[in-house]
Amino acid sequence: MIPELGHYALVLALVLALIQSTAPVIGARTRDAALMNVAGSTALAQFGFVAIAFGALTACYVTSDFSVANVFENSHSQMPLVYKFTSVWGNHEGSMLLWVLILAFFGALVALFGNNLPATLKANVLAVQSWIATAFYLFILFTSNPFLRLPDAPFEGRDLNPILQDIGLAVHPPMLYLGYVGFSIAFSFAIAALIEGRIDAAWARWVRPWTLLAWMCLTLGIAMGSYWAYYELGWGGWWFWDPVENASLMPWLAGTALLHSAVVMEKRNALKVWTLLLAILAFSLSLIGTFLVRSGVLTSVHTFASDPTRGVFILMILVLFIGGGLALYAWRAPLLKQGGLFAPISREGALVFNNLFLTTACATVFIGTLYPLALEALTDEKISVGAPFFNLTFGPLFLPLLVAMPFGPLLAWKRGDILGVAQRLIAACALAAVGIAIVFIAVGEGSVLAPFGIGLALFVIAGALTDLSERTGMFRLPFATVRQRASGLPRSAWGTAVAHFGLGVTLLGVVCESNWNEERIVALKPTQTVSIRGYDLGFDGVIPRQGPNFREQIARFTVKRNGEMIGVMEPSKRTFPSRSTSTTEAALLTRGASQIYLSLGDSNADGSIAVRLYHKPLVLLIWLGAVVMVLGGALSLSDRRLRVGAPKPAAKFAAQPAE
Repeated sequence: MIPELGHYALVLALVLALIQSTAPVIGARTRDAALMNVAGSTALAQFGFVAIAFGALTACYVTSDFSVANVFENSHSQMPLVYKFTSVWGNHEGSMLLWVLILAFFGALVALFGNNLPATLKANVLAVQSWIATAFYLFILFTSNPFLRLPDAPFEGRDLNPILQDIGLAVHPPMLYLGYVGFSIAFSFAIAALIEGRIDAAWARWVRPWTLLAWMCLTLGIAMGSYWAYYELGWGGWWFWDPVENASLMPWLAGTALLHSAVVMEKRNALKVWTLLLAILAFSLSLIGTFLVRSGVLTSVHTFASDPTRGVFILMILVLFIGGGLALYAWRAPLLKQGGLFAPISREGALVFNNLFLTTACATVFIGTLYPLALEALTDEKISVGAPFFNLTFGPLFLPLLVAMPFGPLLAWKRGDILGVAQRLIAACALAAVGIAIVFIAVGEGSVLAPFGIGLALFVIAGALTDLSERTGMFRLPFATVRQRASGLPRSAWGTAVAHFGLGVTLLGVVCESNWNEERIVALKPTQTVSIRGYDLGFDGVIPRQGPNFREQIARFTVKRNGEMIGVMEPSKRTFPSRSTSTTEAALLTRGASQIYLSLGDSNADGSIAVRLYHKPLVLLIWLGAVVMVLGGALSLSDRRLRVGAPKPAAKFAAQPAE
């Protein structure tokens, strides 16, 4: 009964989406308030029915209802309860249901908190949001129904993919989807503005909070996915330039550019057409990521589907929304009135510089990811585009962006003084130079570029602190005045500085881990010892253990430094009988921001076991920096100007004539 209830609720959500996608548009065209008000109530009801459908599928997993094909394929009665919950989205059908749940959730948020929007704009935004929802409801119901019943209910399920049986799955996919789907709001705002043929600074004020929220979630989702792959897959890396990883990076780059462009539009009423394009591209790249994961064109630990019918359906969705959105943009954007002018050396100019390099880097990742797929589809020729290509193209594009980053917030709007800003950054430059000199002296041999990478990271970090120092008058004014200015500083200014500081921290971790990571691969027998960077790991032996739905062989290592025991590491191999597969569980020992990483290989005939051992200096800074960036975004989002939006904008927005 519960699966049928979920299926029926999903059908009702589709019916509501069809109403929401038509009635408000007609109301906006005819200025019929009653029809426009339909959008808000249907958006809330639609979310309610999707939530019922999602709850029904969750109940099927929790109760191990193996009469449902989706539960049978991806669950097991002995699986821990937390993994029964995460199994709901650990498969294609369930993850698509999570996708539409988040889509409906964002639509409901606009309906609830969009009261300061002009009536016509709100109606069109919710209608466009419902167009997207309708397409995905149809996709789920016709190709990916999660509630299909089996004629004869099996006694036991096939279990979830063992690699996905990890607590990281509880956070990574939902956060990633909140980012992906969150950009749909920016897309809907852009299409609604193009339909109405008018856009102004108030539009940027309305769209910024939604974009910022999506960007924060996507940042956290990418960081969680990177850390999950780092400790779960046993290969010791944190980024592989996997096509599906790239599929999440591309909308992040476009979304970052959109955030900065929206700031220029809000402050200076400039870059209107460019901001609209970025809003369309950010969600378009999210849809492309969905296609890569769901179509079966890739073989990856991240991918779910291999049914070509699903791939064709999603391709049609891509053509409809990406093609339709860009076609509408090409038709309507030239009619929009351009904004104010500014000098190249200004804060606006710095943000444009930022946008150019971000979008170029995004285009590089896009070409490197999709070109091999297109070439294989057209010619059956297979080529590999991996880390060397991306490191040689993406890295150099990010370097000038990072160098310019501390300058941007210190430049004045409209016209800036580059020499004056450079003088204020002398302390940051000095810190970077000292860092470079210290690394050169301490390391001696090695990569020549690594010390400069450390110096650049320190420059970005110090630049963010310089921005706050200049705004508060630190070191120039009395402490009481500094405290007063700091408390009066807009939270968005704090958020910008904190986010830039976080990026510098991440860069510091990337440079250190990439250049001074040490690896050892050895075969050990019990009582033997392996050493790395002053740490001695003694192999004590292997202990068998029975898990809830797996068998485990745990290798115990005692870690000593200078003869003193500092910890125990227990990497393991798990075997899942129901799936006839094994996984490697790495062991991590954290020392400050650095880690010792230990994973097991195969057992040998002589009784030894292969061991892969790493020392990863400052590796945790990579993810700590991402968390700091998200905190910076949260500070900006808490700014009252973004929470309230543009005060009483409806009359001004509605009265502005179409250009």
